[in-house]
Amino acid sequence: MTVLTANRWWIYQRERFPLVAHVPLIAAFSFSAVSYSALLRDHAGGPALWSGLLAFVCSLVFFLMLRIADEFKDFEEDARFRPYRPVPRGLVQLRELGWVGVGAALIQLLAVLWFLPELVGLLAITWLYLAGMSREFFLRDWLKAHPITYMWTHMLIMPLIDLTATACDWLSAQASPPSGLIWFLVVSFCNGIVIEIGRKLRAPSDEEIGVQTYTVQWGRERAVWVWLAALTVTAGAALMAAREIHFLIPIAVLLLLLLALAGWRCSVFLRNPITANATWFERLAGIWTLSMYLSLGALPLLWKL
Repeated sequence: MTVLTANRWWIYQRERFPLVAHVPLIAAFSFSAVSYSALLRDHAGGPALWSGLLAFVCSLVFFLMLRIADEFKDFEEDARFRPYRPVPRGLVQLRELGWVGVGAALIQLLAVLWFLPELVGLLAITWLYLAGMSREFFLRDWLKAHPITYMWTHMLIMPLIDLTATACDWLSAQASPPSGLIWFLVVSFCNGIVIEIGRKLRAPSDEEIGVQTYTVQWGRERAVWVWLAALTVTAGAALMAAREIHFLIPIAVLLLLLLALAGWRCSVFLRNPITANATWFERLAGIWTLSMYLSLGALPLLWKL
């Protein structure tokens, strides 16, 4: 690989899949998934190290594949309305991204076959759903006209990724999905909603032609209230998940603090909808998600140990 080629791929990841932001979040997500599964199984020693590493590799590749799928399905809109992005401006080509996706999926498959062949079935199901997403389930125009349906159908990939990650623990123990796991999957789905809405709440000065943000579709005040409602629903699911592992009170305290912070930032933005205040939504969505996964998996496991 030439220096020029390496440099353009570095620029691409920095703009579209920043590893410095994604790796810690995905690591927390993966480790918490296997930890939560081990806690549900009441396994005193916690998950095996290799199961956490396998969950991380699988999850990282899935999220990379999601980014690449977005590049394909959004290419026409990006070329028309967002020519500054890497693919429309010619930094990388779709064909190159396709090969990156194939290579990443191959690494994922080889890792699964080496460590846990029983996981191949879940891997294939998640691949199939991701493939359907990349084609907009062959209902592109209808889904674009129904943004809420578009959002929840695309967010269903999150519990599938989460189920695959947790399976790195319970399948390695030759067990069935543990009772109570459903709440962790619900949290994963809701966190996807929180992130999706949070990244598309913008100040009026930052709105772009052709970019369907929720502040444009629903109006600024309604969009903010919907995002806050999504946080609240996620908190409810997280409390149910916490009850399953007997860690309810610490998580309840954490969630109350985070909800208070989110409510305050929402009120600040509604009073003064400028860029500096709008950037807090995506930032808070990341903090919320990271805190949620750590408090449901890593922290209770460390406390128990």
